[in-house]
Amino acid sequence: MIGRIRGLLIEKTPGHALVECAGLGYEIDIPYTTFFHLPDTGQEVTLHTHFAVREDAQSLFGFASRLDRDLFRLLIKVNGVGPKLAVGILSGLDAQQFIRCVETRDVNALVKLPGVGKKTAERLLIDMADRIGQLEGQFVPGEPVAAKPGEPAPEPSAPDPGEEAEAALIALGYKPQEAAKAISKVAEPGMNSEALIRLALKNMIPTR
Repeated sequence: MIGRIRGLLIEKTPGHALVECAGLGYEIDIPYTTFFHLPDTGQEVTLHTHFAVREDAQSLFGFASRLDRDLFRLLIKVNGVGPKLAVGILSGLDAQQFIRCVETRDVNALVKLPGVGKKTAERLLIDMADRIGQLEGQFVPGEPVAAKPGEPAPEPSAPDPGEEAEAALIALGYKPQEAAKAISKVAEPGMNSEALIRLALKNMIPTR
Protein backbone atom coordinates (compact mmCIF):
# COMPACT_ATOMS: atom_id res chain seq x y z
CA MET A 1 0.00 0.00 0.00
CA ILE A 2 1.30 3.43 -0.96
CA GLY A 3 0.08 5.75 1.79
CA ARG A 4 1.97 8.96 1.08
CA ILE A 5 4.15 10.49 -1.61
CA ARG A 6 6.53 13.42 -1.29
CA GLY A 7 8.33 14.70 -4.33
CA LEU A 8 8.56 17.30 -7.06
CA LEU A 9 5.33 18.43 -8.67
CA ILE A 10 6.03 18.08 -12.40
CA GLU A 11 2.57 18.63 -13.84
CA LYS A 12 -0.87 19.53 -12.53
CA THR A 13 -4.25 19.75 -14.20
CA PRO A 14 -7.73 19.67 -12.68
CA GLY A 15 -8.12 16.07 -11.59
CA HIS A 16 -4.53 14.93 -12.08
CA ALA A 17 -0.99 15.47 -10.80
CA LEU A 18 2.40 14.09 -11.82
CA VAL A 19 4.84 13.81 -8.91
CA GLU A 20 8.46 12.76 -9.33
CA CYS A 21 9.84 10.77 -6.40
CA ALA A 22 13.24 9.06 -6.40
CA GLY A 23 13.43 9.32 -10.16
CA LEU A 24 9.96 7.87 -10.77
CA GLY A 25 6.99 9.87 -12.02
CA TYR A 26 3.71 8.95 -10.32
CA GLU A 27 0.47 9.79 -12.12
CA ILE A 28 -2.07 10.59 -9.42
CA ASP A 29 -5.82 11.18 -9.65
CA ILE A 30 -6.89 14.00 -7.35
CA PRO A 31 -10.18 15.69 -6.44
CA TYR A 32 -10.51 19.37 -7.29
CA THR A 33 -10.39 20.30 -3.61
CA THR A 34 -6.83 18.93 -3.60
CA PHE A 35 -5.95 20.59 -6.92
CA PHE A 36 -6.75 23.98 -5.36
CA HIS A 37 -4.12 23.35 -2.65
CA LEU A 38 -1.28 22.25 -4.92
CA PRO A 39 1.82 24.46 -5.10
CA ASP A 40 3.28 25.67 -8.39
CA THR A 41 4.99 23.13 -10.60
CA GLY A 42 8.64 22.72 -9.74
CA GLN A 43 7.95 22.80 -6.00
CA GLU A 44 7.88 19.98 -3.49
CA VAL A 45 4.51 18.52 -2.59
CA THR A 46 3.23 15.89 -0.16
CA LEU A 47 0.07 13.93 -0.94
CA HIS A 48 -1.70 11.32 1.16
CA THR A 49 -2.52 8.48 -1.21
CA HIS A 50 -4.69 5.43 -1.77
CA PHE A 51 -3.53 2.71 -4.16
CA ALA A 52 -6.38 0.85 -5.88
CA VAL A 53 -5.82 -2.38 -7.81
CA ARG A 54 -8.39 -3.92 -10.15
CA GLU A 55 -8.12 -6.70 -12.68
CA ASP A 56 -7.88 -4.22 -15.53
CA ALA A 57 -6.16 -1.22 -13.93
CA GLN A 58 -4.04 0.15 -11.12
CA SER A 59 -4.80 3.67 -9.91
CA LEU A 60 -3.21 6.01 -7.39
CA PHE A 61 -5.42 8.63 -5.74
CA GLY A 62 -3.94 11.61 -3.90
CA PHE A 63 -5.32 14.02 -1.34
CA ALA A 64 -4.13 17.22 0.31
CA SER A 65 -4.96 15.93 3.80
CA ARG A 66 -5.11 12.62 5.61
CA LEU A 67 -8.69 13.45 6.55
CA ASP A 68 -9.72 13.66 2.88
CA ARG A 69 -7.88 10.41 2.10
CA ASP A 70 -9.49 8.54 5.00
CA LEU A 71 -12.93 9.87 4.07
CA PHE A 72 -12.34 8.64 0.50
CA ARG A 73 -11.60 5.17 1.89
CA LEU A 74 -14.87 5.21 3.82
CA LEU A 75 -16.84 6.42 0.80
CA ILE A 76 -15.72 3.59 -1.47
CA LYS A 77 -17.01 1.10 1.09
CA VAL A 78 -20.55 2.38 0.53
CA ASN A 79 -22.55 0.16 -1.81
CA GLY A 80 -22.66 1.73 -5.28
CA VAL A 81 -19.85 4.23 -4.64
CA GLY A 82 -16.65 3.52 -6.56
CA PRO A 83 -13.40 5.50 -6.62
CA LYS A 84 -14.55 7.71 -9.53
CA LEU A 85 -17.74 8.78 -7.76
CA ALA A 86 -15.87 9.22 -4.45
CA VAL A 87 -13.39 11.56 -6.17
CA GLY A 88 -16.34 13.42 -7.69
CA ILE A 89 -17.92 13.86 -4.27
CA LEU A 90 -14.68 15.19 -2.81
CA SER A 91 -14.28 17.50 -5.80
CA GLY A 92 -17.52 19.27 -4.95
CA LEU A 93 -17.24 19.10 -1.15
CA ASP A 94 -14.17 18.93 1.03
CA ALA A 95 -14.12 16.51 3.95
CA GLN A 96 -15.48 18.99 6.49
CA GLN A 97 -18.32 20.07 4.21
CA PHE A 98 -19.29 16.46 3.51
CA ILE A 99 -19.23 15.56 7.20
CA ARG A 100 -21.42 18.59 7.91
CA CYS A 101 -23.89 17.38 5.26
CA VAL A 102 -24.06 13.98 6.95
CA GLU A 103 -24.49 15.48 10.40
CA THR A 104 -27.29 17.78 9.24
CA ARG A 105 -28.74 15.17 6.82
CA ASP A 106 -28.50 17.71 4.00
CA VAL A 107 -29.60 15.54 1.09
CA ASN A 108 -30.10 18.60 -1.16
CA ALA A 109 -26.39 19.46 -1.14
CA LEU A 110 -25.45 15.91 -2.09
CA VAL A 111 -27.86 15.56 -5.02
CA LYS A 112 -26.26 18.63 -6.62
CA LEU A 113 -23.07 16.61 -7.09
CA PRO A 114 -22.66 14.97 -10.53
CA GLY A 115 -23.53 11.29 -10.45
CA VAL A 116 -25.30 11.48 -7.09
CA GLY A 117 -29.04 10.86 -7.37
CA LYS A 118 -31.51 11.03 -4.50
CA LYS A 119 -31.23 7.32 -3.69
CA THR A 120 -27.43 7.47 -3.62
CA ALA A 121 -27.52 10.62 -1.49
CA GLU A 122 -29.88 8.99 1.01
CA ARG A 123 -27.69 5.87 1.12
CA LEU A 124 -24.63 8.03 1.78
CA LEU A 125 -26.35 9.82 4.65
CA ILE A 126 -27.40 6.54 6.24
CA ASP A 127 -24.18 4.57 5.73
CA MET A 128 -21.77 7.40 6.50
CA ALA A 129 -23.58 8.47 9.66
CA ASP A 130 -22.14 5.40 11.41
CA ARG A 131 -18.74 5.63 9.75
CA ILE A 132 -17.65 9.24 10.14
CA GLY A 133 -17.02 8.53 13.82
CA GLN A 134 -13.90 6.69 12.64
CA LEU A 135 -12.49 10.08 11.60
CA GLU A 136 -12.75 11.61 15.07
CA GLY A 137 -9.48 12.79 16.54
CA GLN A 138 -7.97 13.78 13.22
CA PHE A 139 -6.66 17.30 12.86
CA VAL A 140 -9.17 19.45 10.95
CA PRO A 141 -8.86 20.67 8.24
CA GLY A 142 -6.11 18.08 7.96
CA GLU A 143 -2.43 18.24 7.25
CA PRO A 144 -1.86 20.86 4.57
CA VAL A 145 -0.04 20.20 1.36
CA ALA A 146 3.64 20.79 2.05
CA ALA A 147 5.40 23.01 -0.43
CA LYS A 148 8.99 24.18 -0.55
CA PRO A 149 10.74 26.34 -3.11
CA GLY A 150 12.46 24.37 -5.83
CA GLU A 151 13.86 24.76 -9.26
CA PRO A 152 11.06 25.94 -11.56
CA ALA A 153 10.03 23.45 -14.20
CA PRO A 154 9.44 24.62 -17.74
CA GLU A 155 5.75 25.26 -18.35
CA PRO A 156 3.93 24.70 -21.65
CA SER A 157 1.89 27.54 -23.11
CA ALA A 158 -1.26 27.86 -21.03
CA PRO A 159 -4.59 26.97 -22.62
CA ASP A 160 -7.54 29.33 -22.50
CA PRO A 161 -8.65 29.43 -18.82
CA GLY A 162 -12.34 29.39 -19.72
CA GLU A 163 -12.01 26.37 -22.00
CA GLU A 164 -9.87 24.54 -19.44
CA ALA A 165 -12.38 25.25 -16.68
CA GLU A 166 -15.29 24.06 -18.84
CA ALA A 167 -13.43 20.87 -19.73
CA ALA A 168 -12.73 20.23 -16.05
CA LEU A 169 -16.41 20.56 -15.12
CA ILE A 170 -17.43 18.29 -17.99
CA ALA A 171 -14.88 15.70 -16.83
CA LEU A 172 -16.42 15.92 -13.38
CA GLY A 173 -19.79 14.92 -14.86
CA TYR A 174 -21.59 18.15 -15.68
CA LYS A 175 -23.25 18.58 -19.07
CA PRO A 176 -21.42 20.89 -21.54
CA GLN A 177 -24.27 23.42 -21.42
CA GLU A 178 -24.21 23.44 -17.61
CA ALA A 179 -20.44 23.87 -17.55
CA ALA A 180 -20.46 26.71 -20.07
CA LYS A 181 -23.28 28.52 -18.26
CA ALA A 182 -21.58 28.15 -14.86
CA ILE A 183 -18.27 29.50 -16.16
CA SER A 184 -19.87 32.43 -17.99
CA LYS A 185 -21.61 33.51 -14.78
CA VAL A 186 -18.38 33.89 -12.82
CA ALA A 187 -15.84 34.73 -15.52
CA GLU A 188 -13.98 38.02 -15.21
CA PRO A 189 -10.95 39.32 -17.14
CA GLY A 190 -7.65 37.94 -15.86
CA MET A 191 -9.10 34.97 -13.97
CA ASN A 192 -7.24 31.67 -14.25
CA SER A 193 -8.88 28.28 -14.67
CA GLU A 194 -8.44 27.39 -11.00
CA ALA A 195 -10.38 30.45 -9.85
CA LEU A 196 -13.07 29.83 -12.47
CA ILE A 197 -13.55 26.22 -11.39
CA ARG A 198 -13.61 27.12 -7.71
CA LEU A 199 -16.26 29.84 -8.13
CA ALA A 200 -18.34 27.81 -10.57
CA LEU A 201 -18.46 24.84 -8.20
CA LYS A 202 -19.30 27.13 -5.29
CA ASN A 203 -22.31 28.47 -7.20
CA MET A 204 -23.40 25.06 -8.47
CA ILE A 205 -23.07 23.31 -5.11
CA PRO A 206 -24.01 25.79 -2.38
CA THR A 207 -23.21 24.56 1.12
CA ARG A 208 -24.24 25.76 4.55
